[in-house]
Amino acid sequence: MRIALPVDYAGVSMAMTRPLIDNGARNLRLVCVPTGGLQADMLIGAGLIASVETSAMSLGEAGGAPRFNQAVKDGAITIHDATCPAIHAGLLAAQKGSPFTAMRGLIGTDVLANRPDWKVIDNPFAETPDPVVLIPAIHPDIAIFHAAVADRFGNVWIGRRRELASMAYASARTIVTVERIVDHSLLADEQSAAGVLPALYVDHIGLAPRGAWPYGLWGEYPVDAAELLTYAKAGRSAEGFADYMASKLLEPAQ
Repeated sequence: MRIALPVDYAGVSMAMTRPLIDNGARNLRLVCVPTGGLQADMLIGAGLIASVETSAMSLGEAGGAPRFNQAVKDGAITIHDATCPAIHAGLLAAQKGSPFTAMRGLIGTDVLANRPDWKVIDNPFAETPDPVVLIPAIHPDIAIFHAAVADRFGNVWIGRRRELASMAYASARTIVTVERIVDHSLLADEQSAAGVLPALYVDHIGLAPRGAWPYGLWGEYPVDAAELLTYAKAGRSAEGFADYMASKLLEPAQ
């Protein structure tokens, strides 16, 4: 299955990490929107991931993503090198029902050498040679993210994190964990409506207070930098990673 996960600042559902691992899923094709971090690194370290499409993978100020880096060195995963605009463009094409979209910014870069599925053609509407790159639509099977609030009608408030909407629009199914669930309709409130992902695009909602920890969530709580550093150090070896995952239930400190 193709799984879409968001960038570290956009609402990562760390609460879903342990269930994914415990479920025993394998051979997942990961799409990072548009970069990956702690959650992706844990899933790779646990052996769930067969391929990764991303424009970068790191733990931010905590350094590189250790299990990802090791998996690349070992040839344990397939890498589909991308750029941030290309991943967003692929999701947008899927959202619009188009098989592909065109971009210019990739012309002249080395990224094209590593993406045989991206095609360079001449703009058919130009009178002179005008190369563009065709990016195939990205159709995830499942999008997973965390947000601050949902309502009893299945609507989810994502604020200005519009990449979460793109993930949901492009995906066959969407799973969202949230900090809290309210009884009133978020779409009926003029102050929140513009930042709401409608229930039409949400398949499952789970209540998970502090579910992004150790990442932060906008307007709710900050990043736990110390915990990220602890993981970064432990994840440098397979043994350290295993010990960390065995000792951590991935539940936030209250």
